[in-house]
Amino acid sequence: MSSESSPRSGPPDFVRDQVRRDVDAGSHGGRVQLRFPPEPNGYLHIGHAKSICLNFGVADEFGGSCTLRMDDTNPETERADFVAGIEEDVRWLGFRWDGPTRYASDYFPQLYAWAELLVERGLAYVDDQDAETISAQRGGFTEPGVDSPYRDRPVEENLDLLRRMRAGEFPDGARVLRARIDMAHPNPQLRDPVLYRIRHAAHHRTGTQWCIYPTYDWAHGQSDALEGTTHSVCTLEFDAHRPLYEWFLDHLPIPADRPHQYEFARLNVTHTVLSKRRLSALVEGGHVDGWDDPRMPTLRGMRRLGYPPEALRAFCNHIGVAKVNGTNEVELLESFVRDELNRTSTRRMAVLRPLRLVVENYPEGQVEQVEVVNNPEDPSAGTRLVPFSRELWIDRDDFLEDPPAKFYRLAPGREVRLRAAYFVRCTDVVRDTSGEVVEVRCTYDPATTGGQAPDGRKVKATIHWVSVPHAVPIEARLYDRLFTEPHPDAHEGRDPFDFLNPNSVEVVGGAWAEPSLAELAPADRVQFERVGYFCVDTNVPGVFHRTVGLRDDWAKIRGRTA
Repeated sequence: MSSESSPRSGPPDFVRDQVRRDVDAGSHGGRVQLRFPPEPNGYLHIGHAKSICLNFGVADEFGGSCTLRMDDTNPETERADFVAGIEEDVRWLGFRWDGPTRYASDYFPQLYAWAELLVERGLAYVDDQDAETISAQRGGFTEPGVDSPYRDRPVEENLDLLRRMRAGEFPDGARVLRARIDMAHPNPQLRDPVLYRIRHAAHHRTGTQWCIYPTYDWAHGQSDALEGTTHSVCTLEFDAHRPLYEWFLDHLPIPADRPHQYEFARLNVTHTVLSKRRLSALVEGGHVDGWDDPRMPTLRGMRRLGYPPEALRAFCNHIGVAKVNGTNEVELLESFVRDELNRTSTRRMAVLRPLRLVVENYPEGQVEQVEVVNNPEDPSAGTRLVPFSRELWIDRDDFLEDPPAKFYRLAPGREVRLRAAYFVRCTDVVRDTSGEVVEVRCTYDPATTGGQAPDGRKVKATIHWVSVPHAVPIEARLYDRLFTEPHPDAHEGRDPFDFLNPNSVEVVGGAWAEPSLAELAPADRVQFERVGYFCVDTNVPGVFHRTVGLRDDWAKIRGRTA
């Protein structure tokens, strides 16, 4: 198991402290083995990234191992393509698991054998009641549950019914197998939980070999034990399940080196939802264009948007591991993305809303190559040559005919610098029949080669540009928050989808870029100077997704200067 690049470790936290104590005490023979156990009923999201970084990171730091196990116990919702997508996402995030991918379904025969053992010991029984009745009889936190009328069935009858369930004799929902624990237990999780339910559905791995499937609670701890897991790390909602996890291990002949469960706070991010049910509804309802839509908080969506895996790892390590749930501003996540891209992305010039600029005193037909720095943060990135000609595209926002105060870009009579080229001064404009400015006329100072004036005069603005005869067409997609509300799930009585942003994406066609953009490969990341960081779409040629803007919104939130 390994992480491909730094940061490989996180700050101190209670999970790492516990592992360190166990190692020092010689627990588990000094072994450290963790696992990442997603259910393959969807693709991974940013919340899973925190769990991946924690499990793989801890194993790596302590010289241990980390396995990847699919908890595939729900045949109706799980698919082989989700399995492949999960494996791809873990690798993309920078981690490798030990051994082959494992599956809860690998242990179906053993789990069933242990179920029969519990029945034989009087610790499990077959219940003929439907799911709604069983749920109603569980009681609440202030009232005990009600015993099932089938709770005292003889062992022989329970064993016979379980085997007939296994043989496919009964329809879906007709019967379940329940643990026989305590219907008055103060923890509702121990009030005779369901272990098996009948599902006549094909499984993505086992096909139709089984028509009864274990619940998550029944499969999870036993799978950990069978694999040799030492530290079973999961999110806080499973805190109440831990006594059940331990009850099963107490009553089964598992290996003596039993695992222990530890719970940590899950990752939440503003302006999105992270439940798989909600994410599935976004996809199935056509609110997004699929699980890899760049607006989705899935890892494949973030990858398509251009998020570097290094930034996600740094973000997860920064927020740390706590025991209390909280929510992180999406602006904080974006600040890590921006920092990584600022260090690593080459700069290119692109004009999203073009306005023609004609340099009247530049010779017609002449083309020169100006040298432009690729990344001022990384001298080793070198320089590139960009063609300059008489006719250029500039951004429409860089010109105003009647500019307000503190607008320092191009205006009539005003001089600005063209990035790495020359000083130009606006002399005139050309309008169309509606009166809109469609062309700006200017003159250039040949002495200001490279954008520097030998006489020392200064200009207050530098603007980017693209040579008209050399420009390549591109389409840019600019993204906003998927939800207008920071906490769309937190409004009682309101559907989170009430807060979907109708303007979460703007498609900008008719944009132009310097010719080097035609050489970029899918998933390549660049900074469009003065515009933002963009990524080449992996699905559609010529499309660039804006990964993140140049402005540091997190700095604004915290009152720092951007």
